Amino acid sequence: MALVTMNFESEYLYSNHEISIILPDKPRSLTAKEFYSSGKKYKVLWLLHGTFGDHSDWLRKSNIELYACEKDLIVVMPSALNSNYSDWPDYMIGYKMFSYLTEELMPLVYNWFPASDKREDNFIAGLSMGGGGAIKYAVNYPEKFAAAAILSSAPRNLHKIDPKDTDPKNKRQQVSIRNAGGYDNYVNSYENSWDKLAELAPTGKLPKLYFACGKNDFLYDMFREFRAYAEEIELAATFEEIEGFTHEWRFWDLTIQHALTFFGLDQEDEAGNPF
Repeated sequence: MALVTMNFESEYLYSNHEISIILPDKPRSLTAKEFYSSGKKYKVLWLLHGTFGDHSDWLRKSNIELYACEKDLIVVMPSALNSNYSDWPDYMIGYKMFSYLTEELMPLVYNWFPASDKREDNFIAGLSMGGGGAIKYAVNYPEKFAAAAILSSAPRNLHKIDPKDTDPKNKRQQVSIRNAGGYDNYVNSYENSWDKLAELAPTGKLPKLYFACGKNDFLYDMFREFRAYAEEIELAATFEEIEGFTHEWRFWDLTIQHALTFFGLDQEDEAGNPF
């Protein structure tokens, strides 16, 4: 595959920002002129990292480049700090990660690379914090994605949060509430995937949804709570629980393969060169 590492000044992140993009490779059966002037548009996977990660995580710790090659798929991997894929207006001079992906990164990729902007050709996935980001984008912009994969993560019932909680272990939750302008604003914002899913479940407007979690993962109880809720609201979604896995890259490398199959991305006979 062709790999692009791109650094540019972001309007929404107020700083230089680095992304990685996997692009389809030229099959050896085609000439350079035939391949690069074809005008073909490719399907796109927007792939999100977890806490403490960056744009390089999936490349360094999984085989995503191989899987993308087999399926002739563009994969876009941004960096998000530890932002929860949220807008943080009070972070330094501003850091609007939630808005950045749809308002800046998507236009950049669609117009500078051979990427299809059709809903049926766009998919989003992420692990842990990135899984939380993936479901937020899926429920707030269901018109942009055909399917979403949420790995080692699940929506939380924000109505159960204690807004007066000062436990240091929940610092990010406290900062998120403060960042939103208070608890009521937080619960009534784009952050509330829990309620948005109940609202959209009967409409048929949601992307196809795949949730996966290891049974030894520290987030497994949260995953099970959400799965029960999904049954209650009759959410059309696929759930996978796998024995023997914790919060780990072996699990994410396995389940991103399952996600690509779930998305309907079959191996392409005319794809690039996987060796």
